[in-house]
Amino acid sequence: MPRPTVAQFAYGSCTVVLSTVVMLALSQTASGGWIAVIAVAALALGLLVAMTVPSSRSRTVAVHRPSALPAEQPVPVSTGTARSGADAVRQRAA
Repeated sequence: MPRPTVAQFAYGSCTVVLSTVVMLALSQTASGGWIAVIAVAALALGLLVAMTVPSSRSRTVAVHRPSALPAEQPVPVSTGTARSGADAVRQRAA
């Protein structure tokens, strides 16, 4: 399992803090039970945000490595008459 990046920690932490403050301000609750529910909901939201932030390690980089084999040499084209494959074999054999 890959380790979380700094961006994932930052986004997740900010989400937890800000969502907790907003939910507590909007609900105006003083009960310990509801505060615990809000805190758990904020942690779940922060975890969701941190996991959806794209990590920089997921990108792949193509590396060009020169081949150890020599490059193919171009084949010269003859300017003479075109011969079929069978004619060329007969001429080489003769």
